[in-house]
Amino acid sequence: MAGILALATFLIVGIVFGIIWMLAGGGDGRQQEVVRRRMEAVRKAESRGEVSLDLKLVRDELYSNVPQLHRLLMRLPWSGRLQNFINQAGMKMKAGKFVLWSAVAGLGTYVLLSVIYPNQSIMALCFGFMALAVPFGVIAVQRARRLAQFEEHFPESLDLIGRAVRAGHAFTTGLEMVSKESSEPVSGEFRATFEEQNFGLPLRDALLNMADRVPLMDVRFFVTALLVQKETGGNLAELLDELSRLIRERFRIYREVKVRTAQGRLTAAVLIALPFVMLVVMQFLNPDYVKVLWNDPIGPIMLGGAAGMQVIGSLVIWKIVHIEV
Repeated sequence: MAGILALATFLIVGIVFGIIWMLAGGGDGRQQEVVRRRMEAVRKAESRGEVSLDLKLVRDELYSNVPQLHRLLMRLPWSGRLQNFINQAGMKMKAGKFVLWSAVAGLGTYVLLSVIYPNQSIMALCFGFMALAVPFGVIAVQRARRLAQFEEHFPESLDLIGRAVRAGHAFTTGLEMVSKESSEPVSGEFRATFEEQNFGLPLRDALLNMADRVPLMDVRFFVTALLVQKETGGNLAELLDELSRLIRERFRIYREVKVRTAQGRLTAAVLIALPFVMLVVMQFLNPDYVKVLWNDPIGPIMLGGAAGMQVIGSLVIWKIVHIEV
């Protein structure tokens, strides 16, 4: 009876969170996203002391369409950083919806494991916290992939702007050409920069906003070089060509480092996958030897501890073989 009650509670909570999630994504999402991104650019410029506007109405729409959840997130200092993190992943999602997804994943895992293992509340709580971090991990992977794509195609956009400047076009025209002729995510970021300055934001603030949206060292070099060139003068086309050459050279060194660390990364993959593979193999070859982990009260605790140490070991190995260039 207790198991049925717990399962019913899980289903009810899941349905409630699903309804709230649909409400959080309601409305004309595309138009709201366009307006929010444009006004967010002005807000960043205001935070640097360049613009003085009352953006209360814009901030009220920033985190969630659910008023209660929005007010809660407005009180938390990390909500803005979370929203920027989601935007850098290229996802059309507000921070409120992400919080709901995480809550559903963590609470659902906890309730499900509490039903399966009613006497292992600590294990269920640990796995619930692990599931709570799964949506963040998905966004982190998507963000890293998107930034890597941007960094790979960034030198081509610099070459295109340099050719446009040599042909006699203005620098802003070069931004527009990149936004139309490059592939995503480069075209999207340059389009946002061009639209910001086209709608009246100073070019300096539009470039600084681009550096905030794309937290890459190459983009910071690009923005810094442009701002210095604007103040001191110089050959802009030659500056862009030299920056493009520098980025390509760094990529060459990075690929060489990946070749030299290939053995370490392969060893890390084998060590990470070995416990899971052996557990599955032993489950098929000798089930009686493995079932102690499921039937004994200490078994689930040992599995949870092993999973935690596995995660820590994986992070340490990744830190060792991941060399910044």
